[in-house]
Amino acid sequence: TGERGEVCMKSPANGLGYWNKPEATAEAFVKGWFHTGDVGCLDEEGFLYIVDRIKEIIIRGGENISCIEVEAAIYSHPAVEEAAVFGLPDERLGEAVATTIVLRDGHRLEATELQAFLAEHLAGFKIPAHIWFLDEKLPRIASGKIFKRELKAVYSAKISATA
Repeated sequence: TGERGEVCMKSPANGLGYWNKPEATAEAFVKGWFHTGDVGCLDEEGFLYIVDRIKEIIIRGGENISCIEVEAAIYSHPAVEEAAVFGLPDERLGEAVATTIVLRDGHRLEATELQAFLAEHLAGFKIPAHIWFLDEKLPRIASGKIFKRELKAVYSAKISATA
């Protein structure tokens, strides 16, 4: 109860795999179990709560960090209009927490101010080490979700170029 883990299911109603995608099928269907890619936990009454996506977890120095948790803390700052949190490669820790932020019109915010604010809401290891403020809206995919894969690629390249 309360412990987080990957949500897996086994049922006669499970599909047999992904059409023409044998690698994706082999990864998701293991010994009859479908691995959803969701992170969930059960409450005392047995209700399942989906709390994250495995791909949305940053592993920093052995600690699992939820992008959703960090984003919620960032969004609680009154100057923030949009935010996306993602992991970037880090030689020492494996991954570093990074964020791109769009501010509300008429607001200003420095990275150090945001980090101090987040220190009141998050454990220190969850506070983004890399913060970029953007003047334009964050890129989105067709469904309207923020295109984190693109952000991660762009800012990974920026980190590599300065290293």
